Amino acid sequence: MFKDNLISLRKMNHLSQEQLAEQLGISRQTLSKYETGESVPDIEKCKVIADYFEVSLDDLVNYSDKEDGFGVPPKGKHIFGIVKMGDKGQIVIPAKARKIFHLEPGDNLVVLGDEAQGLAIIKEKGFLSMMEAVRSAK
Repeated sequence: MFKDNLISLRKMNHLSQEQLAEQLGISRQTLSKYETGESVPDIEKCKVIADYFEVSLDDLVNYSDKEDGFGVPPKGKHIFGIVKMGDKGQIVIPAKARKIFHLEPGDNLVVLGDEAQGLAIIKEKGFLSMMEAVRSAK
């Protein structure tokens, strides 16, 4: 997966092997070996690569686009898949999203909307903390 993710990220950023190798401080041949799977960088170099592309180290090494067909997401960004809205407007938040955001049954969620950008869902506690910070800043 690492080699596929590295190739995908390089191409998404419109970089040649030569350009990326220069940015990472390695030779084009070394980068080529990473992309063919002939060799794998050490953990420190993996961190440099992940930071360069602004992705998590875990996603750089383990992400598979087989589930959703999308490339490696930017650090802290997620695509959880598609949910279907029920007759009364209810949706089921995917298990992975519930786990990452520590959502538990009974949690209060605030639904925000922007007609140009869509909907956002945030935990009530986080929203109230954010609103308090805004009030305090005034």
